[in-house]
Amino acid sequence: MNGPQHRLELRVLGDFQVTRYGQPLDLPPSRKTRALLAYLAVTARQHQRERLCEIFWDIPDDPRGALRWSLSKIRQVLGADESALSADRNAVVLNIATDYAQLAPLVKADLSSHSTEELEAVLASIRGGFLADLSLERCFDYEAWRQAIASEVEIVELGILRELVERLPGEPRRALPFARRLRRLLPDDAGLAAETEALEEKVRSAAAQATGRAPQAAPPTPPQSPSKPGVLPQDPGRAVQFCRALDGTRLAYASTGSGSVILRAAHWMSHLTFDWDSPIWRHWMRELSRHNRLVRYDERCNGLSQRQVVDISFETMVSDLERVVEATGLDRFTLLGLSQSCAVSIAYAIRHPEKVSGMILYGGYVKGWRARGDAGEIATREAVATLMRESWGKPNPMFRQAFCSMFIPGATHEHFAWMDDLMLRTVSPDDAWRLQSAFSVIDVSDLLEKVKVPTLVLHARDDNVAPVESGCTMAAGIPGARFIELESQNHILLEGEPAFEEFIDHVRAFIAETAGR
Repeated sequence: MNGPQHRLELRVLGDFQVTRYGQPLDLPPSRKTRALLAYLAVTARQHQRERLCEIFWDIPDDPRGALRWSLSKIRQVLGADESALSADRNAVVLNIATDYAQLAPLVKADLSSHSTEELEAVLASIRGGFLADLSLERCFDYEAWRQAIASEVEIVELGILRELVERLPGEPRRALPFARRLRRLLPDDAGLAAETEALEEKVRSAAAQATGRAPQAAPPTPPQSPSKPGVLPQDPGRAVQFCRALDGTRLAYASTGSGSVILRAAHWMSHLTFDWDSPIWRHWMRELSRHNRLVRYDERCNGLSQRQVVDISFETMVSDLERVVEATGLDRFTLLGLSQSCAVSIAYAIRHPEKVSGMILYGGYVKGWRARGDAGEIATREAVATLMRESWGKPNPMFRQAFCSMFIPGATHEHFAWMDDLMLRTVSPDDAWRLQSAFSVIDVSDLLEKVKVPTLVLHARDDNVAPVESGCTMAAGIPGARFIELESQNHILLEGEPAFEEFIDHVRAFIAETAGR
């Protein structure tokens, strides 16, 4: 490990740099060599050579030879600090300082317990996205790792900026740069815009008092156009906020639109900001927030919420929903469950009927695929789950075809490509595998009769993920529930298909009927 002066340091929070005494060094032209150097330094643990070969090189490329060549180039970069790299015939480890090491402890930390000076120092080290110039499209395991860390960095940066702006209201000159930086990241947050303008006015007033001049009004801020396709102009919904789960896990949530509230219980493969780009989900947000306020949050291990969390139990998922309701200050709302979050919604509605004016459940199931006990289905789903660990987020035609076709049989080539990106950006391979295993044992059979809120159940007739019988069983077990069967094969309804338009019509009619109760 380097001495306290950190003579040699790797900077990964932005474009990749290696510095000695703060001066940038020349790096090998090979992107893979630079990526390997960054990967070894950030992970700071021993790696088997075979595994490194799998991550960075294809078999026909003589991966072991390529690895030896790259390690020789890395030794040249390290120079006098060459001893930081330890490599034998089987394993490689690099112990060297990185700017990420200072940020990493904050990923799961309570930011309010850290000093302002410490948070400012970490914030100053974030020069951009994690390894922003070192993406390797064909190195899928590396890219999944890079994207996951990039999401963590984004979460920490947003969290620190929020914390500092809230912590420094009495020091407007000090708080204003943080508010402006936060607004650059969240340009469409109306509340933040007003807060920033108030800070600017305080700074102008203070300056005027110091000089004896009248404060000058700031020029009007021009209206911003939507930065995401499919985003509503008046409320683009990138105003991401964070709260804490009972176990300290950081949960990301956002709100769009206005009107009576729809709270969408979290499901997997979501990302609060990226979903506005995706033709898989953007039409859902657009239509659900057209006449209502839509509140949604990323499930733990997904999107902008904390990744690699140990506890992904059903009880914890229900608790996370409770914490989001508490953080948003919602008094009464329509609860929307999709897929596995239908079961979470049912459990929440039983515990808090006073909060739920009505519940809408789409594509859900009473029992997960393992709990249903169908031997053929279990064998098929176990095979898919095994493939997840090897093929998740990779352009593997066989896996992509099987996985995407299961969820969206009506997908176009564009949807297939976006599904690849959705998998890569929203959840890691290991977390995807763990979540699917957790969903498989869900069983809310004993809860259905306890539901006391108005309930609408909708289901696609030829859904391959959750058979339509699951929706029928759910509706039959909930007192007074209405069941609507939609003419579709898709577990995720696509933009433009009649079933999606019918779904939206039923949702709006149900909310109009129940929201005022």
